Amino acid sequence: MRLLVVDDDRVFREELADLLRDDGHAVTVEGSVPKAVERLEADAYDVVLTDLKMPRHSGLELLREVRSRWPRTLVVMITGFATVETALDAMKSGAFDYLRKPFRVEQVRETLRLVAQEREFDAPSDAQRDPVREAQSLAADGRYDVLFLGDSAPEATPHLTVAPFDPADLAGFTDRCTQFAAEHTHAAVVVAGAERMLASHRLEDVVAALGRVRGALEGRGPFRVGFNPRRVGPSEALALGATVTAEESHRTLEAFANPIRRQVLSRLVDGPASFGEAMRAAGIDDSPKLAFHLRKLVDAGLLRHENEEYRLTPRGEAAARLLRDAMFLPPVDERSNLAFPRGRPRSAD
Repeated sequence: MRLLVVDDDRVFREELADLLRDDGHAVTVEGSVPKAVERLEADAYDVVLTDLKMPRHSGLELLREVRSRWPRTLVVMITGFATVETALDAMKSGAFDYLRKPFRVEQVRETLRLVAQEREFDAPSDAQRDPVREAQSLAADGRYDVLFLGDSAPEATPHLTVAPFDPADLAGFTDRCTQFAAEHTHAAVVVAGAERMLASHRLEDVVAALGRVRGALEGRGPFRVGFNPRRVGPSEALALGATVTAEESHRTLEAFANPIRRQVLSRLVDGPASFGEAMRAAGIDDSPKLAFHLRKLVDAGLLRHENEEYRLTPRGEAAARLLRDAMFLPPVDERSNLAFPRGRPRSAD
């Protein structure tokens, strides 16, 4: 992990940094809150370990800055015994954990192990994608005329238009995209750095603008929006995703709505299936009915049909994971049914 250690005690921060480096982490050290903020503005970090009590600016001030500007970066407070109550208050304000001086090596490692689990739980299920490559791929075969807006722009080509992107000018962004969509029969728009719009506008306004662009592109081509996951909170990421992919998400949920389609998805997790194997998995003996449901899954982008077999697409694999996880949600109340993996039996006293 990439760690930033902030402490005004030079000896302490260097000793802690050496310990963390020995465990394979990439570590940067700073002696004050302003310098730490400069580091955060220049580079991405997974965790900030900061002393609570420092001259002029405290660790609490740094916590508030990180929570506001880099919500996916976790903060661990370092505190003395006399300030444990303040450290607990910091956790109420969003700190992930705290370490009390003097601490043992095992305590530091345990905290970072919990950090790793938290990041794994919160990480996107799909690999991050590059907006530049998205734009180039859409424009490559000439099927779409693509408008790209972002800070690191690709070179323009006959089917790729690069336009300046001012995240503070939400109206200008919307007008440029909708005008481009109106001028091209097969149009696509790719945006890089969408999180920068949130620095100048309310989330509701950004969502509304993206919704208008999505509507303008409907029937013409795709809308791809990239954002830095370290600078967007989970709720903001969910709102952006829901706005841009509303229609696709609706089709996916519709595909889940029928138990026959859920049975087929569950079967295909084990590997490709022929029409007959899919029919047996669905528990029906009606070819036209199964063909209808398979077509629904293909149209939703969850399956593909090739070489007389049905296979899960990457979207279908993610949907099947979602379906599997939903089957093992905790019960609503004591009257709810539940299937669960049995835990290890307790040893007799």
